[in-house]
Amino acid sequence: MAEIPTAQTPARSTLKTRGDLLAVGLALLLVVAAVVVGAHFNRPGSDVVLWAKAAPLYGGWVAHYGPGSLAAVLIAGCVVFWGPPLAQRLSWGRLLAVGYVGALCWTFALAMIDGWHRGFATRLSTPHEYLHEVPGITDIPAMLAHFSDRILEGQPGQWTTHVSGHPPGATLFYVWLDRLGLSGGAWAAVVTVLVGTLVTVAIPVTLAALGRADAARACLPFVVLFPGAVWMGVSADGMFAGVTASGIALLACAGRAFEQRRRVAVPLALASGALLGFGIYLSYGLVLLGVLAIAVVLWWRSATLLAFAVLGALAVVAIVTLAGFWWLDGYHLVVERYYQGIASLRPYSYWVWGNLAALVIAAGPAVVAGVRRLRGWEPVVALAGAALVAIAAADISGLSKAEVERIWLPFTVWLLPATALLPRGSHRWWLAAQAATALMVNHLVLTIW
Repeated sequence: MAEIPTAQTPARSTLKTRGDLLAVGLALLLVVAAVVVGAHFNRPGSDVVLWAKAAPLYGGWVAHYGPGSLAAVLIAGCVVFWGPPLAQRLSWGRLLAVGYVGALCWTFALAMIDGWHRGFATRLSTPHEYLHEVPGITDIPAMLAHFSDRILEGQPGQWTTHVSGHPPGATLFYVWLDRLGLSGGAWAAVVTVLVGTLVTVAIPVTLAALGRADAARACLPFVVLFPGAVWMGVSADGMFAGVTASGIALLACAGRAFEQRRRVAVPLALASGALLGFGIYLSYGLVLLGVLAIAVVLWWRSATLLAFAVLGALAVVAIVTLAGFWWLDGYHLVVERYYQGIASLRPYSYWVWGNLAALVIAAGPAVVAGVRRLRGWEPVVALAGAALVAIAAADISGLSKAEVERIWLPFTVWLLPATALLPRGSHRWWLAAQAATALMVNHLVLTIW
């Protein structure tokens, strides 16, 4: 595939930089407007219920610091100063390994700003989370067969908030951990972060497989210092992002393998379909990642790739359906359950644009500037553009009023390739802005999930 030329005249480069700063300025105005309007709606005596004290983020305004504060600043400094040159100099395998470890340290340090117990060990064991239900699930086939019966509020044995709001795959993930002997909140948090951080490998691997190894190297430091890591550690949605991003990466690798007529192509395509198929049983909204999968298939223009990937996904759907859970029944019940709760009170008129402000915070200013530069048809544009389409559909649906800083993580991470379009000489400045965003949010807002 043809490479996108990067050489620019100084005047043109200056104009583009001004455009980047203007885009970031407008995004900042959106965030400020969402914060101001949110504070107005949250004032005492208001008849508008946002159910988010730090709107547009779900949490409370609590200035704090913790044992992870200094470590997070030091890690950010190391990535800002050494990340860009190392991304160009290290061998591919070593770069992916260093990137993964760096993202792991960054995510854990951010979680530890809230302390070991609140920020990490007990995040997934609150009464609203999946682990609350794990001890009561002794028969997995019976759980799947009767899962839908316990979704609606008021039903006998009603599931907890997060279990009822998701397909059974998310709960099964933690049940399987428990069966493996990795019981309790600390182990669940460790595995959740380990899996979620796989996006640091999956995104550059996808770009490289699609013929943009240069973009893969350029964006990797930005994937490491992703501001959304505030919610990747340790939200289950971060785990969802890791699983599905791995599926997209395998799909891209399968496409290249088919093009090169390698025997590994069919297993890769089947595995990618299976992971993405399992993804729709982690969260109903992840069906929108089909847009990303289609973008990858269209890039390769391979009907064979599509056929084997679909076959892998259908195998997962068949297994879960035969076990007794029908995805569409669960989806319709979840929509009904959604409006039995606080979603019926949260105003769509605020959240339809307030969500976008939360997205800006989770993605960071570098992503805003990168997205502004999307042009033409090439892998970076295909991936980030598909993610934007998925986000727009999720936002308009009204089924994610608030909390999208974590709910949209599986989509948001695919905006990170756009940072590869930023001028190389500016990468350290943009990385510093990404780190500052995460540090400011994590020290000023006490997040819930």
